[in-house]
Amino acid sequence: MRKNLEDDCYNKVTKTIKKYNLIKNGDKIVVGVSGGPDSICLLDILRKMKNPTFNIIVAHINHMIREEADEDENFVKEYCNKNNIQFYSKSIDVQKIANNNKISTEEAGRNARYEFFDEILKKTGGNKIAIAHNKNDKIETIIMNELRGCGLSGLKGIEPMRGKYIRPLIECERKHIEKYCNDNKLNPRIDKTNFENIYTRNKIRNIVIPYIKQEFNPNIIETMDRLSILVSEQEEYIQNQVKKTYKELLLEEQLENDSKVVNKPKDYIVLDLKKFNNQEKVIKSNIIIYTITRLFNTAKGIERIHIEDIIKLCSNNIGNKFLTPNKNLKVLVKNGKIKFSKEYK
Repeated sequence: MRKNLEDDCYNKVTKTIKKYNLIKNGDKIVVGVSGGPDSICLLDILRKMKNPTFNIIVAHINHMIREEADEDENFVKEYCNKNNIQFYSKSIDVQKIANNNKISTEEAGRNARYEFFDEILKKTGGNKIAIAHNKNDKIETIIMNELRGCGLSGLKGIEPMRGKYIRPLIECERKHIEKYCNDNKLNPRIDKTNFENIYTRNKIRNIVIPYIKQEFNPNIIETMDRLSILVSEQEEYIQNQVKKTYKELLLEEQLENDSKVVNKPKDYIVLDLKKFNNQEKVIKSNIIIYTITRLFNTAKGIERIHIEDIIKLCSNNIGNKFLTPNKNLKVLVKNGKIKFSKEYK
């Protein structure tokens, strides 16, 4: 007899946790909970799990945008009080932050959430943050990435685990989550702005994917999920080759400044120019991203054109030439070496 969707959702979460080793005994997990179907489903499932044994803390951000925001906060607080779960909340004027920093309310809200989650993680001595992204979110992200020209890596979508962030719902479809909420009478809060086709993600969720389902492939979510898994496997292989090649190219690496030195040296990485130029282009591109990420812990802001310019600089092999892809990074070619260094302003 086939298990119902409620069982499917619960079992998929427990299987996902086991498959990717998302949670271990003794973990202390901050769960981001808005009160919507995804996050309240995640919280309810984690609360019911008996193995492994771990502690959960709930963090809720009141974005102060919607009229119902205070009701959302009270809803999550009441759930936590009823189930004896530690609860933290914070009200942030996201619209004001967006206006002041000239960014979208989406980006401002995301930044505010993750900053608050980190704050609670440190305050409570936690070691992981659980986010309620699901399989639909993953596919929407893949489509958004490709529309922006993110390339092969964009097809991976949202990963089950990245550093301290875990996503136990990532293999559950939204329809399963909603069914779980109904069957368990969770009565989640509904954000009506999700149905407003103002933002790119909402347009993809409410217009693009339903159209593809109706006109081309009713199983588009599963189809694209399989594609993302294949891409992830290939990406893992490439990254293993990149790490191996990086060690072969590495001549010098200075990543930590000595606090005792008054005139601190810049953080830098030096690679062998000749060996770099002998690599395939796909390895060169990934070596550049990997090197910059080692320097800054991120490659954000480094675009395809920057990578192409660095490869061209290296292939010309003209000494004492450099590029500054952004205000923080300098790439210098000199004496058969490539030097990536931080620029302190």
